Amino acid sequence: MMINMKKLTSYLILFACSLGIVNNLLAQETDNKPNFEVKYQKFVLDNGLEVVFHIDRSDPVVAVNLTAHVGSAREVSGRTGFAHLFEHLLFLESENLGKGGLDKLSAKIGGSGANGSTSRDRTNYLQTVPKDALEKMIWAEADKLGWFINTVTAAVLEKEKQVVKNEKRQSSDNAPYGHNWLVIDQNLYPQDHPYHWQVIGSLADLQAATLDDVKQFFQRWYVPNNVTLTLAGDFDPAQAKKWVEKYFSEIKASEKITPLKKRAAKLNKTIKRYHEDNFANLPQITRTYPTVEQYHADSYALNVLFEYLANGKSAPLYIVLVEDQKLVPNANMFHQTSELAGQVYLIAKAYSDIDLDEVNKGIDQAFEQFEKDGISEQDLKRILATQETNFYNQLSSVLGKGAQLAYYNIYTGDPGYAEKEIAAILSVTTADVKRVYNQYIKNQNYVVTSFVPKGKVNLAVQGSTKARVTEEQVVQGAEKQVAPNLATTYAKTPSTFDRSKEPPYGGSAEAIVPNIWQAQLDTIQILGIEVDEVPLVDVEIVIDGGQLLEQMDKVGMTNILAQMLTSGTKNKTPEELENAIKQIGASIEVEANKEDISVRVNTLAKNYAQAMDLVAEILLEPRWDKKEFALIKQQTISQILQQEANPRSVADNKFNELIYGENNIRAKNVLGSEDSVESISLADLKTFYQKYISPNQTRVHIVGALNKKSALASLSELKANWPSSKVTQPKLVTPSKPQQSKVYFYDIPNAKQTVVNIGYAALAAIDKDYYPATIMNYILGGGSFASQLTQSLREGKGYTYGIYSRFTGTKDPGTFRIFSQVRSNVTLESAELIKEILENYGKEYSQQDLATSKSFLIKSNARAFETANAKLGLLDNISKYNWPKDYVKQREQTVKNITVKDVKVLADKYLNPNQMIWFFVGDANTQLPRLKALGYGEPILLNPPKAE
Repeated sequence: MMINMKKLTSYLILFACSLGIVNNLLAQETDNKPNFEVKYQKFVLDNGLEVVFHIDRSDPVVAVNLTAHVGSAREVSGRTGFAHLFEHLLFLESENLGKGGLDKLSAKIGGSGANGSTSRDRTNYLQTVPKDALEKMIWAEADKLGWFINTVTAAVLEKEKQVVKNEKRQSSDNAPYGHNWLVIDQNLYPQDHPYHWQVIGSLADLQAATLDDVKQFFQRWYVPNNVTLTLAGDFDPAQAKKWVEKYFSEIKASEKITPLKKRAAKLNKTIKRYHEDNFANLPQITRTYPTVEQYHADSYALNVLFEYLANGKSAPLYIVLVEDQKLVPNANMFHQTSELAGQVYLIAKAYSDIDLDEVNKGIDQAFEQFEKDGISEQDLKRILATQETNFYNQLSSVLGKGAQLAYYNIYTGDPGYAEKEIAAILSVTTADVKRVYNQYIKNQNYVVTSFVPKGKVNLAVQGSTKARVTEEQVVQGAEKQVAPNLATTYAKTPSTFDRSKEPPYGGSAEAIVPNIWQAQLDTIQILGIEVDEVPLVDVEIVIDGGQLLEQMDKVGMTNILAQMLTSGTKNKTPEELENAIKQIGASIEVEANKEDISVRVNTLAKNYAQAMDLVAEILLEPRWDKKEFALIKQQTISQILQQEANPRSVADNKFNELIYGENNIRAKNVLGSEDSVESISLADLKTFYQKYISPNQTRVHIVGALNKKSALASLSELKANWPSSKVTQPKLVTPSKPQQSKVYFYDIPNAKQTVVNIGYAALAAIDKDYYPATIMNYILGGGSFASQLTQSLREGKGYTYGIYSRFTGTKDPGTFRIFSQVRSNVTLESAELIKEILENYGKEYSQQDLATSKSFLIKSNARAFETANAKLGLLDNISKYNWPKDYVKQREQTVKNITVKDVKVLADKYLNPNQMIWFFVGDANTQLPRLKALGYGEPILLNPPKAE
């Protein structure tokens, strides 16, 4: 549940400028000064709780967000990870919600899945719910704040420690380059700085936390005078205010909380560290410079600087490192501004066996090029145009709006701070960009980390010393079993009324299927939804076929073709095409998939015609640039090498081979293999393009502020110039379900977790049993915290951070799959528990299980069409499967009619654990022999050690 910190700041900056920007479009064209209003209501309870309302009646939903102004910065050395630990604990139970807490309530009311995130400076709890459940959510959020801490027992704490440690293993300890952020922060900030440690904490600190420690932390920081509650969506503000006052007002405030002082990092010298990474095949260099805190006046020019230096084919870092010296496939810069300080990461993953000293020198050369040339007015306008579109994009979700209102309120005291934020961003000049470069980057000290493959320390930057990283050892029985569900008693927190009575539903929150228009241009099927909430248009052009059309010795063809299509056109170089797209603030992405190649367009509505002109160039007039072709092949092989060291990627790729068989194209990695990519020629690519990129295999979906007539105008022109070719989609043999289960293992020595994949080739989406099977699966593993797998392996045992099961069919049969990443030393125990759940699922499925499934699946439809992506998904299903426009409403009837008996029949038919593939990726030395006890014979090791 923890947000990826390197992406957090850029997300906040982009979203910050979106609120209220709808009225900004025309104003900028006349005087370049934003003119808009963020509409919100704010009030403060006597106990200090700050409440912000934002009305958005576009969908019958409300986003509820409780944000505490406490993150890892409020912790102390030796007791780290507490803020993030509470992000977990507050979902489990409170005095009046009872066992299952907010997760159980969310499943019942059709919420989006209660979630939370922790940063250095704040922790939030948020979800979107149908508007008829708003009072229930306000009641629940108040219960977490005022009637929670007594339910945290020693057993509950011990179990959640295991869950959080599994999250840390999954995100850091068992992932390529996962320790990089730890090494950087240890060296960028002194030990007494609040940003010296990681948000997630350390395994040792988490294990050492006592119940008394945890309760003191909660009582100090989780108080109404340190919390903001935001509601965003379709609700009655007068009624909502009464509910907030009723449920929150008697929670007592604490002593006044003193703000922390701004404290930028200061380096007296450049610090160099290296680490031999167990999960990396390629060397990676990261430079980190101290910058400024969030909302600092210089942060906006710095954002432009880093975008210009690293992103795009005209970026100095791209020209020097990628094109000229061919040292890396790409280089990126991420700016993280937090409440107290900021930092920028410059990250470049080099090609195999490249000396990182060469990359480090190349970075300096790129900077020298910038010092010489600076940034042009045209480049500045291009970057700001892209940012403008990104601002609008964030308006598609009430959940995001509510979160941003909370952040503004907490950090600036003004929920409407967006007006000042946008003004600051749009006022950046080329002189500002050059000035901040000279002040924060040029000749400044930095932290440089070299993460290199095991045994290749020679690739690290010269002068680097070994980083301080504690590697966990895989030891059987090292962690005690936990029993969080033991019955406990505690003193109830008093209240002026009976809080144990759950509030009723209010009104109605029926899903409203959007108005869908359809058209046909010869063989091209077009579907659209006109919606003017924001001045944007999203277009998706789907060309059916994709990887399924490839030859077995040329796997990876569609992936390379997709990249080549955006690498220039007949009349535009790669750089000119990229600039033309960004100059109008659009994005055009071409993606290769198993069953199609898709072109995705996001643009301001006013620039739709220009964007589609560029799409026509991309699709109809490829450049076939030899230099780009060689570069793309090199980058692709680099990606393949990265995947071969990543346990999650290995598990996905090898599981597909076990499911489909090595001679089935569905078993193959979309990227291809080293050999297949090397074998693909430019002539092969042209032949594939001419044969398979055809309008008679094309479907188009359009969502946004555009009417049907305008949409069809540009598409008619595209179709008129697009030659057709006859394409026959292949008929693939689907493997049958295994007659007897087998256990397979792939060895990654010293892995801290085992990646678990269990399943078989199952149903097509058009099969009559497919949707009923997904209903059946909800309580098994499709319902997040409502599922048995989660309740047993995560909440009951603390074996994993997450586990799910799902059916994933298309027109062809897909898979049934159970997936998790479990602590290494409970690999067998996890597998045995999954097996037991599968064996008993149909037998023990109850009327209550069905009621929970029905409630969620029906009520959650109220938010089924909220975002542009959701609407595009709706159109894709209709065009791909020829489903009726109201298929979502028709499915509600299927849910209402299904019975417990039906579910039991489906479970017996599709959940037999003795007819599945059981596949594990982890440490074979400690875990492989134990899996024989699962009862499926001797485990088969897929990558035995090579003979000496």
